[in-house]
Amino acid sequence: MSISKSEAYAAAGVDITAGYKSVELMKKHIRRTETPGVCSDVGGIGGLFQPDLEGMRQPILVSGTDGVGTKLKIALLMDKHDTIGIDCVAMCVNDIICCGARPLFFLDYIACGKNIPERIEQIVKGVCEGCVQAGCALIGGETAEHPGIMPEDDYDLAGYSTGIVDKVKIIDNKTMKAGDVMIALPSTGVHSNGFSLVRKVFDVENADLKSPVAELGGKSLGETLLTPTRIYVKPVLALLKEVAVKGISHITGGGFYENIPRSIPDGLGAKIDRSAVKVPAVFGLIAEKGGISERDMFNTFNMGVGMSIVVAAEDADRALQVLRDNGEDAYVIGEIVESADKITII
Repeated sequence: MSISKSEAYAAAGVDITAGYKSVELMKKHIRRTETPGVCSDVGGIGGLFQPDLEGMRQPILVSGTDGVGTKLKIALLMDKHDTIGIDCVAMCVNDIICCGARPLFFLDYIACGKNIPERIEQIVKGVCEGCVQAGCALIGGETAEHPGIMPEDDYDLAGYSTGIVDKVKIIDNKTMKAGDVMIALPSTGVHSNGFSLVRKVFDVENADLKSPVAELGGKSLGETLLTPTRIYVKPVLALLKEVAVKGISHITGGGFYENIPRSIPDGLGAKIDRSAVKVPAVFGLIAEKGGISERDMFNTFNMGVGMSIVVAAEDADRALQVLRDNGEDAYVIGEIVESADKITII
């Protein structure tokens, strides 16, 4: 334990000894994420990682960074902080897998009004669980107290991940063509996007977040909204070994209309069969309570589809089998067509 201690800094609102305690508490969780490339221990100045480049002709590093957004408000209201870190990891690694990159390592950043070591431990515990699910190592991070900037009870969480892919295996849309099939990977619910609207619809600061809700299968609203974002890394990596994937979209903020077109080349579009989309009950509740049109729902939320994958029609059955063998209840939601419109939901 460090002997560093500043009474003057503590009087200004920053307790550096609380930071040391947080690090000690989180170490057991961080050890769960260690992979063969880790070259440093937690608490160092920088995180060191040696990637395994064997078999790669032109290794390319792929990076992603993101936060959790205002979903954090639900965690604060529920006083439950051990899953929000999974969301943070998911938002980064699900992005970089879209080009075929395998996540190598992750770093987190927690800004808080006051460092409460036991809470910081719970946040990092979630981050570590996300890293385990993604197969990457947590090699560093930062916890910063912001007295006078943030209320004591408040915090924000962001993360950063780096992955690697051989240049010849980068997923692009150059081979995509009309007749290709679009496969859906189900979400666990709202994931980590659209929570400014969710909070407004349910008036969460004044809502009953803990009582069972019949429309949600007996789960509470708070429990349902805090359900962690699904991490798709391992199933997608398994798929890439078996099938030529032509495009992947991580369905985040902006929903179908913003994210699916990002993986489709000009002159082609996705024709989505609305009746095929398996929409979780929480989205129906949001739409009904908020009086939100279906168009806006599909343009804000993932609507039950956390990731879409495009493969050739002749590879669709094999792709579905591989994904299902790896824990994904994958199903077909549409096809690629010649169109000036990047997406049509009918």
